[in-house]
Amino acid sequence: MKRNVIIVILFAAVLAVVLVRNLSGGDKGAGKNEALPSSGAVAAAVAPVVGSYAPGFELASLDGATSYSLDPKTPKGQVLIVNFWASWCGPCDIEAPDLVRLYEEYKGKVELYGVNVTKYDTVRGAKDFVKEKGLPFPILMDKDGKTGDDYKVFSYPISFIVDRQGIVRERIEGGKSLKEWRRMLDRALQDESGGA
Repeated sequence: MKRNVIIVILFAAVLAVVLVRNLSGGDKGAGKNEALPSSGAVAAAVAPVVGSYAPGFELASLDGATSYSLDPKTPKGQVLIVNFWASWCGPCDIEAPDLVRLYEEYKGKVELYGVNVTKYDTVRGAKDFVKEKGLPFPILMDKDGKTGDDYKVFSYPISFIVDRQGIVRERIEGGKSLKEWRRMLDRALQDESGGA
């Protein structure tokens, strides 16, 4: 009986050590989220959370003729919205006209990349959706799902507002009203221009 209790305690201790190592990332994750240099006083870590560098990517466009990328180490000339969507997603369908309107309103100040989660969608579905909704902004294809994984996208739509320095300013889960979108974009643009 005493021996069984000792075995159970040892098993529980080993299990606890394994769980703690897995939850903390173990040795494999060492240095993974180290701060990157930035032009500001505070450096940001690479992660898809507000205040961190946006994960970089390079994706082909819907027609396959063009490639679009985001490199957080190379500042962009504009604030960027990265919007993850799928053709079968009801909230994405509802959000699409607002994104078209925002793209037109903020042209020259804000760029918008619509990232189709092609791993969970179809190219035909994406093409039909883009045509039906008249999406005028670049549509990128995340065929292997890596970009969605890097951004920790688990539901759709989800958008990120990324400033000119490559820092995530907003993580927007689900649809938002035009008023909310404008407020977030205006704040990102104001902060970028040195406003309060």
